[in-house]
Amino acid sequence: MSQLYDTLQISSHGMRVQSTRVRVISENIANAGTLPTTPNETPYQKQYVQFKNVLDRELGHSVVKVDEVTTPDEEQYKMKFMPNHPGANEDGYVKAPKIDTLVEMMDIREAQRSYEANLGMFDQSRSMVMRTIDLLR
Repeated sequence: MSQLYDTLQISSHGMRVQSTRVRVISENIANAGTLPTTPNETPYQKQYVQFKNVLDRELGHSVVKVDEVTTPDEEQYKMKFMPNHPGANEDGYVKAPKIDTLVEMMDIREAQRSYEANLGMFDQSRSMVMRTIDLLR
């Protein structure tokens, strides 16, 4: 019976990680068109989720957790010619976030599928626990 509870814990860790990933990707998509308001302002930087395997001593298994949400070390942006924008430099270019929304949409779809797979595993494990409890009555 404890192995079924372990399965519930492992799948819930997976759902937590994937929901963080969906949130970060959503922020990237939402800010893909955000432009700075002054020439010296840095545009939004794409964020990445880093994972790590952690030994859960209670379970005795390795689980995946979010290590940190990071931005790249070097600035990543593209220059757009928008001479009338308040964030344009003297040459008329504005620093825009370097985010490919198509790639982000593919990543978010992958994260959603991983979340759904963990949810399916969670539901199956819960169902097995409930059937076991019913048999013990």
